[in-house]
Amino acid sequence: MPFVIALLAPVFWGTTYALVSLYLHDMSPYWVAVWRALPAGILMLMLRPRLPTLAWSKLSLLAFCNIGAFFALLFIGAYRLPGAVAGTLGATLPLIFLILAWVIDKKRPGMKWLLLGLMGLGGVILLLNPSADLDPIGVLCMLSATTLIAFSSRWMQKWDVGDFLVLTAWQLFLGGLMLIPLAWFMAGPPQLPSLTVVPSLLWLVIANTAIAYWAWLWSMRNLGPEIMGMVALVNPVVAVSLGVLIVGETLDMRQWAGIGVILLSLLLMKLPQNLRLNPFKKVQP
Repeated sequence: MPFVIALLAPVFWGTTYALVSLYLHDMSPYWVAVWRALPAGILMLMLRPRLPTLAWSKLSLLAFCNIGAFFALLFIGAYRLPGAVAGTLGATLPLIFLILAWVIDKKRPGMKWLLLGLMGLGGVILLLNPSADLDPIGVLCMLSATTLIAFSSRWMQKWDVGDFLVLTAWQLFLGGLMLIPLAWFMAGPPQLPSLTVVPSLLWLVIANTAIAYWAWLWSMRNLGPEIMGMVALVNPVVAVSLGVLIVGETLDMRQWAGIGVILLSLLLMKLPQNLRLNPFKKVQP
């Protein structure tokens, strides 16, 4: 069951790029970020109307990294890049986790864990469409967004965050409020979404945000950032699959091979018990 919960977040997040391509392309990415975060936060606060136990300074930092800055960067990248490319760039999370642990904590990754991370990244590289026109701003935004998630995930594992639903609700609410002045400055005053995009926004709010973020935070706390970094590789698989089945994108044999490599790395990650318990070796001073 823990791994089923863990898979909810990357699976739901993988639908983001298809939604943008098919239904939300005429909306401002900044206001889409607001519409995604703020209603989900309000809804979850109605379900769990409690004050957070985490200090407001730490909560605000998490809300900025996990929601405010992340959503803005994510949607800028999603609007500038093909869905398959944007999704695969988010899958660099495992290597970012490894690098941060190595540089900050002086923990050298064990050989098996490093090989699995490189294996997953190799699958991501195979997924990239060589004919895709990669926008440098979009690439930078996606990589920056992923790095923010890596930092905030490390903090959450160290802090006593309390109730995960309350934590998620307040992060979404505060992050949504942070996004409003940015959206107003970049795209002007808000406009009510048309009825044709309401179903997409409802999916974005309920499944893609409220449920997915609760599942991510719960899994990050219970399984750890290294394992969740590997599970996040499901995100580009979903993004590419929806691109093929719904958006009409085509894949070559290399890209299908990439999907297979990613799934194999996830399977190998789940099997070895010692890998999950001790993915790092402490570097001696």
